[in-house]
Amino acid sequence: MTVELVDPAGLPVSEAYAQAAVATGRRTVYLAGQVARDGAGVPVGAGDLAAQVEQAYLNIGTALAGVGGGFDDVAKLTIYVVDWTPDKGQALFEGVGRAATRLGIVPRKPTTLIGVAALGEPDLLVEVEATAVLD
Repeated sequence: MTVELVDPAGLPVSEAYAQAAVATGRRTVYLAGQVARDGAGVPVGAGDLAAQVEQAYLNIGTALAGVGGGFDDVAKLTIYVVDWTPDKGQALFEGVGRAATRLGIVPRKPTTLIGVAALGEPDLLVEVEATAVLD
């Protein structure tokens, strides 16, 4: 594995994310933000944040597999949620958990969550971008 997760002393430890990732490798992969579209571009999970998060994470897995990597190679995630409020956290974590089960991963990565007014298309509730480092 090229990514070591670290929680430095003096910072809080979270079950949901790591504070830092130390990545070593030869190739850095910057993924475009992934949204709730299947391989044919068909929308998934209309109005359902958990379903859209799950699909975005599955798309990250697909994109990484396409370049010879996997979710273990992810060094950083950024999650953009439309009209974020803390009460949406349960749906967000539910979607991440479902994707993690399907992908067979532990999704505890350094993560930044950003609330936004809108995304590129009106039906999108979430977009997830990832940076990975491959050997």
